[in-house]
Amino acid sequence: MDRFECLACGPVESRDPFSPFCPGCGEPLFAAAAGPPGRRRFRLDRSLALERFADFLPLGKIDPNLSLGEGSTPLLPLARVGADLGLPAVWAKNEAQNPTASFKDRGTAVAVQKAVALGLGRIGTVSTGNMAASTAAYGARAGLPTFVLLKEGTSEASLRAAAAFRPRLVAVAGDYGALFRASLEIGRRLGIAFLNSIDPFRLEGYKLTAFEIFLQLGGRAPRSLVAPVSSGGHFLGLLRGFDDLEREGMIKAYPLVVGVQAEGCAPLVRAFESGRPRFERIAEVRTIAHAIANPDPPAGNAVLRLVRERGGLLLAVPDADMLEAQARLAGAEGLFVQPESAAALAALERLARSGRIGGDGDDVLVLTGSGLKSAGTSAAGPAGVRASRLDRLEADLAELL
Repeated sequence: MDRFECLACGPVESRDPFSPFCPGCGEPLFAAAAGPPGRRRFRLDRSLALERFADFLPLGKIDPNLSLGEGSTPLLPLARVGADLGLPAVWAKNEAQNPTASFKDRGTAVAVQKAVALGLGRIGTVSTGNMAASTAAYGARAGLPTFVLLKEGTSEASLRAAAAFRPRLVAVAGDYGALFRASLEIGRRLGIAFLNSIDPFRLEGYKLTAFEIFLQLGGRAPRSLVAPVSSGGHFLGLLRGFDDLEREGMIKAYPLVVGVQAEGCAPLVRAFESGRPRFERIAEVRTIAHAIANPDPPAGNAVLRLVRERGGLLLAVPDADMLEAQARLAGAEGLFVQPESAAALAALERLARSGRIGGDGDDVLVLTGSGLKSAGTSAAGPAGVRASRLDRLEADLAELL
């Protein structure tokens, strides 16, 4: 039987399968750790990520047929970027290498495994982009009718990416935060399990990123981990992963965890910097970083609590810095990511320039999604094309040397 816990209320006796919130205080629920510490282990002989880390997941069994090969993404050294910042070991965990080109696939994979195990016949999600495609893809893989509610004004690229998997797509006008909560109530009445951003089983999938980083660094935690923050679910999942590693005695030091928001929509950073335990909703959003432009993050208070408990940081970066970092990752390291992903590099640069991070240590950026999903929002315009003729080609190339 699944067990759940709330950061504020402790163990929770029962959970509404159609809601991710604690029935007592309304904060997000987490899947409780199974069994006492010391008994869980990694199964490194398994190729499927879910099976490799099965001891740390709330899944009685894993059906490989529901997987799309998520996880096992590369941890790439960023030598040129690191040298520019005076940091000897900067790494990029490239989550764009997941099946639908974003980190969302890790959470969706676990949530869909659980939905099938529980006999839930319909699934859905509320999304502005990446989660729409991810949930639609895994729903198609599982043969489940899938309902995707998109915020009105979602980009054409995001619509096409989700529509390819033939879900029931609905563009909904109105407040995004209200849509998130309304979906849960409507889903309960219609029998649709909305696997939204802070679903407790979705959060469990995000832990696997932390486990992989630990293994890819040779069995140690990084000095710092920098990741963008929207609803808070992904960031909390990463922290839960390092919590598990600490609980099992696998790491001696917890990383400095750094959550990054856009200056034009930074409710958690405002609360963090002012010392408040709870955030206030942002009235107006002004940023190109749509994937992290969440004015009312449903797991925001939990993020604030855990970041403070762990001595972490929350930073906001302007759009211009994101675009500059996006261009640098592409031009210097061959990584084309969304501006929201590049926000992690913009934040690391700020920490390095201010002296907050320096000297030896592994600094890991979690790059959450491919730039091909937001090619219209990029620091680099169309590539300059030089016209030539075959009889002049060598001379023209020589001028470009």
